[in-house]
Amino acid sequence: MSNLIAKNPVAKHNYNIIDTIEAGIVLTGTEIKSIRNGRVNLKDSYASIQNAEVYIHSMHISPYEHGNIFNKDPLRDRKLLLNKNEIRKLVGLIKQKGYALVPMSLYFKGSFVKVELGIGVGKKLYDKREDLKKKDAEMYMKRHM
Repeated sequence: MSNLIAKNPVAKHNYNIIDTIEAGIVLTGTEIKSIRNGRVNLKDSYASIQNAEVYIHSMHISPYEHGNIFNKDPLRDRKLLLNKNEIRKLVGLIKQKGYALVPMSLYFKGSFVKVELGIGVGKKLYDKREDLKKKDAEMYMKRHM
């Protein structure tokens, strides 16, 4: 990854990520300018497949200050760019095994904005507690070494 823009802080906490996939994203000019200013949030976002196309929902891109009438809705659904084989693979995983598509991070690759989608299973509450215990134990060991 080059030039990280935003990370989803709760993705690895709420999901066991099995695999990741890189996708392009369809944006307007004012959204790109706002993203270049770092005004994007992935916290509550998720992806879904509708009519053989992948969309990202609830990704908040703040309106560009100088965009006036060209600004779009900050929470609108945005299309992700994947080829047909990748979409077929995702459809199979989601329908058969019950995986979820979670946006992990947003970054620039050259002049293009890319989204890293994580394919994962939702964690149960006891799994989250177990991860927190491990993290605390590691921090304790590092502190006392």
